[in-house]
Amino acid sequence: MFYFSYGSNMDPRQILRRCPSSKFYSRAILQDYKLDFTLKSRRRRCGVANVIPCKTKKVVGVIYQIKSARDWERLDSAEGFKEGRDAGNLYTRSLISTDAYDKKKPNLLAYIYIGLIENSPPPPSNLYLDQIIYGAQYWGLPSEYIQDIINMQKIRYKNHVKA
Repeated sequence: MFYFSYGSNMDPRQILRRCPSSKFYSRAILQDYKLDFTLKSRRRRCGVANVIPCKTKKVVGVIYQIKSARDWERLDSAEGFKEGRDAGNLYTRSLISTDAYDKKKPNLLAYIYIGLIENSPPPPSNLYLDQIIYGAQYWGLPSEYIQDIINMQKIRYKNHVKA
């Protein structure tokens, strides 16, 4: 099964700790969504990444192939998702269609975690943002996209400080 990662799980060190069976498959694009930081992580004590619908934007991320059911269980737990639970999930796991970044690879259906949108979540910490940026750079995501992430964090931080 394939998994589209757009946040801290792009960091190859983190995904291998959580999912030892994971293998990088490709870079991919999620059309008609934008990256935002709409949730507060109690564990990290900062805002964490999410994707929200937006017709004029796209999210660039990483597709991993994860073969182990145990790895999916660990990933679900790390993302605050439990299948069949009616309330209490921070994220839902859904199948989405992604476009291949590398035209030699096919477009894929992949699982994605889409989070809740909370009122006034805190900005991401520098450590968390650095982890996302490290993964994006490691996998060769476009430098303009990485700069957009850095700029978005600066804007959210300024707005949070004013509130």
